[in-house]
Amino acid sequence: ARGEAPGYTIRDEQKLLQLALEWGVEIGDRSNQEIAVDIGEIALAEFGKQEGEIRFLSRAPLKRQELWRREGVSPRGIDREIVEIMHRTHIGVDQDYHSLLKQGVRAAIGDGWGGSMIATELQDILFGTPAPVLGKVNLGVLKKDEVNLVIHGHEPLLSEVIVAVAQEPEMIELAKAKGAKGITLSGICCTANEILMRHGVPLAGNFLQQELALVTGAVDAMVVDIQCIMQSLPDIAQCYHSKIITTSPKAKIPGAIHIEFDEHNALEGARTIVRMAIENFPNRGNNVDIPKEQTDMVAGFSHETINYLLGGLFRASYRPLNDNIINGRIRGVAGVVGCNNPRTTHDSDHTAMIKELIKNDVLVIQTGCSAMAAAKAGLMTPEAAAKYAGEGLASVCETVGIPPVLHMGSCVDNSRILMAATAMVKDGGLGDDISDLPVAGAAPEWMSEKAISIGQYFVASGVFTVFGVTWPTLGSDKVTKHLFEDFEAAYGGMWAFEPDPIKAAHLMISHIDKKRKALGIDKARERVLYDMEMRRELEAV
Repeated sequence: ARGEAPGYTIRDEQKLLQLALEWGVEIGDRSNQEIAVDIGEIALAEFGKQEGEIRFLSRAPLKRQELWRREGVSPRGIDREIVEIMHRTHIGVDQDYHSLLKQGVRAAIGDGWGGSMIATELQDILFGTPAPVLGKVNLGVLKKDEVNLVIHGHEPLLSEVIVAVAQEPEMIELAKAKGAKGITLSGICCTANEILMRHGVPLAGNFLQQELALVTGAVDAMVVDIQCIMQSLPDIAQCYHSKIITTSPKAKIPGAIHIEFDEHNALEGARTIVRMAIENFPNRGNNVDIPKEQTDMVAGFSHETINYLLGGLFRASYRPLNDNIINGRIRGVAGVVGCNNPRTTHDSDHTAMIKELIKNDVLVIQTGCSAMAAAKAGLMTPEAAAKYAGEGLASVCETVGIPPVLHMGSCVDNSRILMAATAMVKDGGLGDDISDLPVAGAAPEWMSEKAISIGQYFVASGVFTVFGVTWPTLGSDKVTKHLFEDFEAAYGGMWAFEPDPIKAAHLMISHIDKKRKALGIDKARERVLYDMEMRRELEAV
């Protein structure tokens, strides 16, 4: 915003102005850059605040805000709650699990309704709000006759400029001079989701495919930033010609080439990385084995996009979704997110759970590595509805033209799911809080620490949440009972653990049915087609 970082610009002016209005930033005749400076300063201040409440709590349903205040878990500042829980867990401090878990809830809400939501909003402003885009997924996206540069990690500041630089004519010509036909970019993990949604860059795979990408012998360079980077990558790369390039001062790996990424000189840094991949192409050996598998998918279902698809430009709304839940065509909504876990067969728990859910007319929304698992299984195209979904869900998907499983982004974009749930409450007919909705969440193959935080902020928001593979409190019956039973009385949401993905899916379906019964919509209703007059009357309520 201050003009100190060439290579970046504001891509979504409308969202910038909407956030300015929400945060009370003066617009007037000020430039976008001036407005963005104020927004940036306010966003940074949210992390260091010591008093009051973080700003985005006001987005939650009023009943949820009141509950958080009553329970004493409204975050005062994002960093403050993290520092406090770290102090409480120091030896000899907080020794009451009720108190510890309560502060854990407070820190987790600061993640979901604070840090993650801020990151999603600012990334949309800076790089553009995602819209539906056709993409491809799996290792078959690598190309034998082109330079293969794989981007892996979680920070789109780096990947965005690499996408731009890789399309520069000078880089294309350099690649051809080295014997390649062009440059193929692909992604691993959440960075992959970011550049897929905004640029259609193909996905090489999710967490457990990062080593496999190198084993193809076709990767000329893999550039990584933070989170979910396996420390084995440089050792595997030594068996081939591949280069591993680290870029973050917070995430260095022995054996990797370190090119520290500086946002103030982003374009030159990206050019250095792309050139390194191109220069390495002639060193590729003959031992190249790229799997043929690649699958079509549709991604880019942001909260704003879903609003538009359901209601159009001038009447964007979740009301058609609510209506189809009320009339029984859609049973409910499930958020299936999270990691891959080497303790279970790669992707199997994700795909088994999702297929069971959509077969039972539950619309699935996804982020992260879980979304890639579904995409590889062919569940993220509109045609998948007729093949895998129940009759009711399939009919809605066919009418709207969407897949039965919606790709909403990277792990940080779980905040989009929170916004979608809030919009469902706002548009009426399904209660007055997130905990009233016929929705559930799951992370069937979780392994990362942040998955616990994500699950905790969904539970604290009123969502029944099931984790698979393993669970960290099973050694204590009291703590487990507190999370699996007592939390529901406090927050309207609770945890559950079930390693069998089919059984876990039916736990979610049972919870959805319980909420449908509480709302009085457990019996199918006749579908009502609204004309414009009826819609105007509804809008006036």
